[in-house]
Amino acid sequence: MAGLLNISEPSSQQNTKNNGLEPDFLTDIKTEATAQPTSHSSYSRDDIARLFDLPLMDLLMQAQTVHRQHFTANEVQISTLLSIKTGNCPEDCGYCSQSGHHRDTTKLQAEKRIEVDKVIAAARRAKATGSSRFCMGAAWKHPSAKDMPYVVELIKEVKALGLETCMTLGMLDDQQAAQLADAGLDYYNHNLDTSRRYYEQVVSTRSYDERLDTLAHVRNSGINVCSGNIVGMGESRDDRIDWVHELLKMPKAPESIPVNLLVPIQGTPIGDKVLAEGQLSVLEWIRTIAVTRICCPTSYVRLSAGRESLSDAEQALAFMAGANSFFYGDKLLTTGNASQSSDNRLMRELGLTAQFAAPRAPKQVPVLDAMSGHQSQVVLAQ
Repeated sequence: MAGLLNISEPSSQQNTKNNGLEPDFLTDIKTEATAQPTSHSSYSRDDIARLFDLPLMDLLMQAQTVHRQHFTANEVQISTLLSIKTGNCPEDCGYCSQSGHHRDTTKLQAEKRIEVDKVIAAARRAKATGSSRFCMGAAWKHPSAKDMPYVVELIKEVKALGLETCMTLGMLDDQQAAQLADAGLDYYNHNLDTSRRYYEQVVSTRSYDERLDTLAHVRNSGINVCSGNIVGMGESRDDRIDWVHELLKMPKAPESIPVNLLVPIQGTPIGDKVLAEGQLSVLEWIRTIAVTRICCPTSYVRLSAGRESLSDAEQALAFMAGANSFFYGDKLLTTGNASQSSDNRLMRELGLTAQFAAPRAPKQVPVLDAMSGHQSQVVLAQ
């Protein structure tokens, strides 16, 4: 780990009182961020824990320094998220109103798949308002064979608008991942949600290893990986440390890492528990963002759920911590989001600019033979 930002300190005596950290931690800790381009660092679990223990201002300075070594300062990637199939999911995720296991208490009305033309109309609106990436989510355990032509068509149609595409459809096998890659999908989202240790407190219908298997299929297909967590579900800081460490154990860190702050929904087991016992400090969420940025220096770190309840100052701290991507629009699947007018105002006040879209070319493109009129598919070189 190469040197981050050097921070001068008044004396070694004060240093030794710095949250129990040894005197030279701030000046001696190193990351590959400045040594060589890489998608993630070789931080040990102990290193990650020590980052979490830094004084907040020191941590933010470290994170912003790493961020500027890999990304354009004050530039953010903007996405819009649309639920293309809502509710009655067979998974029992304890935080989610879309779970069929909680429908009697959340009262969420299930909806069928949205027609392709309505999805494309929503994508056009998203592009017109400044989004560069259009994300589509379906409340499935995994897509069925009959769903695949539908999602492939959506990918191709949205990409034709010049937008980057992202989908979250549940678990994938290797063949499904290959189909999405052939259609040109840019990102696939499949969150780990939390640590392996705390995972059984969150969901029982899908194992942690099954989540990792899906991410491996996505990675092997050539699609960019989007995988993050949800903080504030009753987990400990140790669980947040373990989650970051899990990212670093991957062959390559996810290109996009959403760090969600739980929106507790009444009627869900975790939501009811958090509403009764109290929510996680926003500053602990910001710490998690900063540590993620330092440990995964080339990844987009995304502000997702929970942002609508934050003040302008809290969101500014999150961007200072290295977040450089967020969801635009009034709704995230089934929960509220900050309004576009509010986001536009905040971006102006913070001096943030939107990143342009850079969609990935599909692996296969149609080719028409001028002599015979025969159309075939040509696989592009990677």
